[in-house]
Amino acid sequence: MSNTSSVQRVKKITLFSKANLRVTKKQILFSTLIVSLGLISLGSFWFTSRYRFDNTTPVKLQEFSNAEYPENPAPLAKTFQRYSSRKLTVIKRDNTHFDFVLEPTNKKTAKIVVKNVDLKLLVPKAPEWVKKDKGLEVIALTDREWNRQQISFPPNSEHIEISGGDGFEKQNITEIALANNCLNAGYWEVLLFTKEDGNKSLYYQSWFTFPIGLYKNVFENINQMSYWKHWWRLEHWQDISGTVVRTDLLRKVIDQKEIATKFLPDERIIVSGEQGRKVRTTLAKNLTTWRDFYRNENDIKFATFRPPGFYDSQKPWENEYWRIGKFQKAILRNIKPVGVEQNLQEIELLFSDTKTGETNKLFISGVNLKEIPKLAVADYPKGLYMPMGIGVPPFYQKYEELEKNHPDKSPYFSVLLDSKDKWIDHHHLALDGVAIHLDKDNPNLLHIYLLSYERNTLIAHFSINLQ
Repeated sequence: MSNTSSVQRVKKITLFSKANLRVTKKQILFSTLIVSLGLISLGSFWFTSRYRFDNTTPVKLQEFSNAEYPENPAPLAKTFQRYSSRKLTVIKRDNTHFDFVLEPTNKKTAKIVVKNVDLKLLVPKAPEWVKKDKGLEVIALTDREWNRQQISFPPNSEHIEISGGDGFEKQNITEIALANNCLNAGYWEVLLFTKEDGNKSLYYQSWFTFPIGLYKNVFENINQMSYWKHWWRLEHWQDISGTVVRTDLLRKVIDQKEIATKFLPDERIIVSGEQGRKVRTTLAKNLTTWRDFYRNENDIKFATFRPPGFYDSQKPWENEYWRIGKFQKAILRNIKPVGVEQNLQEIELLFSDTKTGETNKLFISGVNLKEIPKLAVADYPKGLYMPMGIGVPPFYQKYEELEKNHPDKSPYFSVLLDSKDKWIDHHHLALDGVAIHLDKDNPNLLHIYLLSYERNTLIAHFSINLQ
């Protein structure tokens, strides 16, 4: 009897364990389903919240003190941070026009309104002719978003209203600027300037995220395409290296010739403009000549420009200057750009990759060489000062100039390609753009300078004889 009972007890325990096991599996499946649905709900809520907007949207401003932002390269005024702690409201007027209302939180600070700004000139818009080729469209929109575009207004502009405060800003403000930073979509900046000792000085700076739902709607309105086609590369950097660039879809070559060009490796590095202010963001020692940028033994890094839009020397940005390590020659072309009637010019600079021997090519195209400013070398920042990309505006521009020269109508493009015409990521190479001007005393002499990552320094100077 006892043995039989023991066997029965064992069977009962086994059956009970199996039953428990079956329940546990169901519980696991049920729990997994609940968690999955929860995550989907949270994701849906986040997604909906991110792209939801109102026609009048309060936007949080982020302001940094000198202690919080020691790498700030801006020329700071003595009054910097004395008119801070502001609030921002973005107001939609129509599909592309917006007001930016800077409101004070104290009696001494003025209310400043930047009104009726046309964002079809600031949100990336691809030129119509690049839409014929997927690669060109991707490069145009990616480079446009990941290049800085800063527009400025004088205080007496029809777009500016200044009221209230203790009178300092109404009397002393000389420039109001908005910047679409060279970062993810939506990272913007507002800057207010005055003059001290005859020099432009920054007295207020803050960062904000332009409402991404409004950004999405403007993008779709001006590009006539779904935002979702390019949203990831606009909101998160996506390396598009290897994309074939068909320059024949951007212009037709009329004629070309190789031109005499001087690149003096032992020439001392030229410094002016913002390069003079960004010494602290170039993390390198003993750089005195152009040759020093292309020595493999030199450890050259830059303070990384990161969200929401400031330099961080604790996260250094490296370079790939060996890809343009040895200058070969320059070619001048007369071209017929797509989208404009006028014949223009193009310069192609050819380089040898000092690691592989491959020939890489830098195109600077869609330029009217007759209209380029005639300047002394020391004044190079006052010349054509342009980023890399297709249909891109200058880094810095007066708003009234931008209204007259829509970027998406521009024949200008600048790309770096390998020997197979594949796009080279100039961001990783640490090349941001070019500065160009004619010589002050010799109109047949063209000067071209290469701008480093974030325009921290010049990395080359070419003197080209146009005759």
